[in-house]
Amino acid sequence: MADTLEVKGLSVGYARKGLALEDVSLSVPKGSIVALLGANGAGKTTLIRAVTGLLDLHHGHVTQGSVQFDGKSVLGMPSHRLVRMGMGLVPEGRLVFKQLTVEDNLSVGAAILPRSAVRERMDAVYTLFPRLLERRQQAAGWLSGGEQQMLALGRALVASPTLLLVDELSLGLAPLIVKAIYKQLLVVGETLGTSMLIVEQNARLALEFAATAYILDRGRIVLSGPSADVAASEAMKESYLGAKRESSASAA
Repeated sequence: MADTLEVKGLSVGYARKGLALEDVSLSVPKGSIVALLGANGAGKTTLIRAVTGLLDLHHGHVTQGSVQFDGKSVLGMPSHRLVRMGMGLVPEGRLVFKQLTVEDNLSVGAAILPRSAVRERMDAVYTLFPRLLERRQQAAGWLSGGEQQMLALGRALVASPTLLLVDELSLGLAPLIVKAIYKQLLVVGETLGTSMLIVEQNARLALEFAATAYILDRGRIVLSGPSADVAASEAMKESYLGAKRESSASAA
């Protein structure tokens, strides 16, 4: 059985900035949750842009490598086609439509669905996040940060993606809220079989929920494997937490 997402030997550069990713390979098995970890600036968001067809908007370009989604080569494919193929994205910063109501935001995500399926899928999102049902006629800009993250997730999930990519889910949110959202994502994975790539700075939390993890450090994958093994490794402390570099700096 093919992986839902397979990235092989991917290198990405930006104009005047050099390579942001170098020879990166990772895979997301069908129905699995995979964590992509790394400090700020490690290249996590660049990888998401390359997979979702958004590199051009940020003046980035692929220098080598491949991206396959459900066994098909999709490198350079426009994002709207990827959405129709079953790829969903929750971008960093949530980026909900603040002037629109909660329900209207969900309707944007449901635009690719047959009209007969929209109500059922929106009700499924409300079941997953009951707070959104309570706020359905409220402008998204008046929601709390946690509620906006639920809405961003709901907007992506309403179209029933086979692959969900979430960029910095925990950014700016209280740990208890993030944990509750992660638990709902587990429900999504278990009930719908949705594959997920979760991009996170909060390594400890992500490793609790993901089956597999990859660590990016300055554009390269420096460690990968089962989450329990990654969490226990010395390489995790050195590459992600910067322990080795900090101790070297102290000695100097």
